[in-house]
Amino acid sequence: MQERIGSVSALRSAYREGSRTPVDQAERVLDGLAGRAGPPVWISTVPADRLRERARWLTRHGDPTLPLYGIPFAVKDNIDVAGMVTTAGCPDFGYQAAEDAPVVRRLLDAGALLVGKTNLDQFATGLTGARSPYGSCQSVFGGGLISGGSSSGSAVAVAAGQVSFALGTDTAGSGRVPAALNGIVGLKPTRGLLSTAGVVPACRSLDCVSVFATEVADAVDVLHAARGVSAADPWGRPLPAERVAARIPGTLRLGVPRAEDLDFFGDTGQQDRFEAGVQLLRTLVGSARPVPLAAFFAAGDLLYRGPWVAERLVALDGFLQSRPESVLAVTRAVLATGRRYDAVDAFRGRHRLRELRAQVDRLWQDVDVLVVPTVGTTFTLDEIAEDPIGRNLMLGRYTQFANLLDLAAMTVPNGFTAAGRPASLTLLGPPFSDTTLARLAAALTAGPPTGEPAVGTGPPPAETPPAPPPPAATVPAPRPAELLLAVVGRHLAGESRNGELLGHGATLVGAARTAPLYRLYRLDTADGEGLPGLVRVAPDGPAGQPIDVELWRLPRAAVGALLAGVPAPLSLGWLRLDDGRDVLGFLCEAYAAGPPAEDISATGGWRAYRRAAAQR
Repeated sequence: MQERIGSVSALRSAYREGSRTPVDQAERVLDGLAGRAGPPVWISTVPADRLRERARWLTRHGDPTLPLYGIPFAVKDNIDVAGMVTTAGCPDFGYQAAEDAPVVRRLLDAGALLVGKTNLDQFATGLTGARSPYGSCQSVFGGGLISGGSSSGSAVAVAAGQVSFALGTDTAGSGRVPAALNGIVGLKPTRGLLSTAGVVPACRSLDCVSVFATEVADAVDVLHAARGVSAADPWGRPLPAERVAARIPGTLRLGVPRAEDLDFFGDTGQQDRFEAGVQLLRTLVGSARPVPLAAFFAAGDLLYRGPWVAERLVALDGFLQSRPESVLAVTRAVLATGRRYDAVDAFRGRHRLRELRAQVDRLWQDVDVLVVPTVGTTFTLDEIAEDPIGRNLMLGRYTQFANLLDLAAMTVPNGFTAAGRPASLTLLGPPFSDTTLARLAAALTAGPPTGEPAVGTGPPPAETPPAPPPPAATVPAPRPAELLLAVVGRHLAGESRNGELLGHGATLVGAARTAPLYRLYRLDTADGEGLPGLVRVAPDGPAGQPIDVELWRLPRAAVGALLAGVPAPLSLGWLRLDDGRDVLGFLCEAYAAGPPAEDISATGGWRAYRRAAAQR
């Protein structure tokens, strides 16, 4: 079996420790692609010599402190990559992109290592992964199970361990259904946070670039690295400063669908898993209450049974009419329904959606997060072939309303049914609630505090085909006798006081970043080495920045002894990470930030500061 590519956090640790370089990683990627670099998962891959050249450049000249330094990733083949052909799942439609889509360029600028472009349901029209002339992707769990679509190849590439993360797109659920059917995380951010410039449109007013990863924190890291408003994207929206910070799970009000609104299409296994997942969620939030789903479903019905299907023709109608033989019959049938609608229908639909959105907006006055099944049931490729359109609509029951209603969404694994099929939950919230959803998702996948398996982990039942092993770098939750400690300076691995952590039995988990709520200062010390001081900014003070930290597991019994050796003005307190978690960490009292302390926040972290200082 080929070695799996690790998670973002695991590769960061390996690079920092010097146990691996991007050159090493490129060879591991190429080994994993050997014999598998074509359809159905991959449509095209970066030539081996170019991948090695990029890896050598990163190793020799790249900045190891970049957030995605040396991290391999894939891009759905409806997103432009300079010099590569964009097919959107239709060979005759293909064109060579002149420049990178902004979202791809930001990832490359963050140090990521592009591996190639992945398969999809043709023109991103479908939720099955079975609508591509390049072949139908199967779920990593085997048994003929569909992979889900339209971002089929991206999800399978991540779940199979060929890349650490991948970009998909999500108009009706294409970034969530494939995550559900492959047991990984699918992040569908608020529309506009990730630029859709350079993306072949499905429904331009609804399209959204999405992220696949094996861990919630990894998906959030990619979101932060990739987001930004592009001048070429009129649909882009910046993240409001007041929405950066995440809500603590224990303060959240959870909305749970009424039983009479749920439909699992006769799949009692999925129903049982959903109920179990909701029970765990109830232990994590402040309160829960039933929520009606009628307005959500009515909005979702507008996507394919209303005038929005006509929007799919805006970018494709000319090609569809001139080259109908180049388009799959099922794709052609779906797109052709758009011709049934006229301008009156379009305005009627917009007015109806506004009514439904007003109903849903009022709901957020009573709840903060809504949980739904990602899919009500699963299908094999043969079952989809029997009813490709009807069963596609069943897969979108709990997903296709999200972008119409301007919602953020996070999909996470939810274990396996008794029959061995993967189950999944999706957390939904109002626009710009992305980090709050991520924080709750991270708590959910960490598992209960008793040390029992997390809701999304563990192998499927023995009678089913075995799932791929979990990524080697997946970090389990701290055990009850341990806690996570964020380290910012001289206690970092290899630094002068790291031995104190090791002496107390601490073990390294991996790299992380704070939320952009802090400034980092160098405090003078008698030994001349200086002392890092992390200060949370005041509301009327300078803007905060994300700061690099390391996470360590520390025995709870050792906290007092460690604190006794921490010199003033430092102390241990709660600090917030960029995925919304609050963890214990080293903080500095604000009074110490004045002169002669040096503000080194712009470097991004203590190691980067020390490296820059050594070069001066």
